[in-house]
Amino acid sequence: MTKITRRNILKKMALGSATLSVMPIAGCLTATSSDSLKGNINHAVCHWPFNPMSLEDLCLAIKKIGFNAIDLVGPNNWHILKKHGVECSMCNGAELGIEKGWNDPQYHRELIARYSDIIPKVAEAGYKNLICFSGNRNGMDDETGMKNCAEGLKKITGLAEKHNVTLIMELLNSRVDHPDYMCDKSAWGIELCKMVGSESFKLLYDIYHMQIMEGDIIRSIKNNHKYFGHYHTAGNPGRNEINDSQEINYPAVVKAVLDTGYKGYFCQEFIPTRQDKIASLEEAIKICDI
Repeated sequence: MTKITRRNILKKMALGSATLSVMPIAGCLTATSSDSLKGNINHAVCHWPFNPMSLEDLCLAIKKIGFNAIDLVGPNNWHILKKHGVECSMCNGAELGIEKGWNDPQYHRELIARYSDIIPKVAEAGYKNLICFSGNRNGMDDETGMKNCAEGLKKITGLAEKHNVTLIMELLNSRVDHPDYMCDKSAWGIELCKMVGSESFKLLYDIYHMQIMEGDIIRSIKNNHKYFGHYHTAGNPGRNEINDSQEINYPAVVKAVLDTGYKGYFCQEFIPTRQDKIASLEEAIKICDI
């Protein structure tokens, strides 16, 4: 069986075009409602781990559970979110993929054009966050890559500031899922944030990825939260459900995030192993609903 990875799915969803359908799920959902959630945290979920469930069915599912935000949706599918009153907690569609990013100047011209086109569209749609990636090292040293990233990003942060959009670079592990990816440690990303010097550029702190690369999750969040503009989850090892089958204590992590005063989205990005994927999602939301 072909391994399911975000890299493979995102190649098909760069502009949010993947909306594969399955049978309607509304009748299979449990009777959870927003009244059962505490309201202390803004929950969200990524669409790609729930394929082949359509984006429309996922909208119905999360509204039933009691939250209303989905990550990594591009402009072509924003109309589906708006139809259901669902927010896009992290937009995509400007990037060239995970491997080809801002650390390589050969991509700057195209990236600048793509981000300059989409940033105003994000703002016009009423959204705030737009993802970006460092790219792979391909033999480049980290210092050079950081300087290249900063040089390119500075050419679009002014536009992002003007439109009140935040560019979010994701921290990913290079040991298991994304070999050779450059932005694979929080310290590197934080130094890049300082170099760019704009509140419109922050990091996506992916808890699963950083558990693999460096651990010490709660201390990192407490000490560096001002550089973190978004959070992703998944269980480790395996990138599956975030329950007691894995090693990360998510209630403690969520409490640490909330203690920083964070008001953004806390997004589920685990790959469900159960046949009833929505049951896994509902369980994850309850675990994180501190």
